[in-house]
Amino acid sequence: MTTARRKRKHYCAGLIGCTGVAFALCVATPVPRAGATEQIVVDWHTGLAISGYDPVAFFTDGKATAGSADLELRYGGTIWRFANLGNRDAFAARPDVYMPQYGGYDPFGVAGGVAVAGNPNLWTISGQRLFLFYDGARRAKFVADPERVAGSADRRWPEVLRTLTP
Repeated sequence: MTTARRKRKHYCAGLIGCTGVAFALCVATPVPRAGATEQIVVDWHTGLAISGYDPVAFFTDGKATAGSADLELRYGGTIWRFANLGNRDAFAARPDVYMPQYGGYDPFGVAGGVAVAGNPNLWTISGQRLFLFYDGARRAKFVADPERVAGSADRRWPEVLRTLTP
């Protein structure tokens, strides 16, 4: 092997080694993250609260009902949709009554100190409060003992809320 070729090989090996070390450092170094999510569960694609479902319909119709684009209301930094004008007016008058607890985050996640988005199709009303759940198993456990889970989530919610972006 010629001297020039040996120098090139040594240079390339050093360059590859440095690149490998830089890559390893980038992968191993944790990247600081912004706040976990919004204070109210918002669909990232549409910008709608609780995926565009009508929060009042859970109480009045006893089911998850999609809201209409013609009946929207901005509240809490996001857009809420409603199935009819009466529901929109009821929410506007008393949003604290109809909003899902913990901004739509799963009560088990909140009780554990973590914001886990609830699914509007997995819900229950307990003590005149709307709760959304991440999955059916969590919903079933909640229904079995709502006071215990909600009490734990109520205590942890202020702490979780501080970790969320406004």
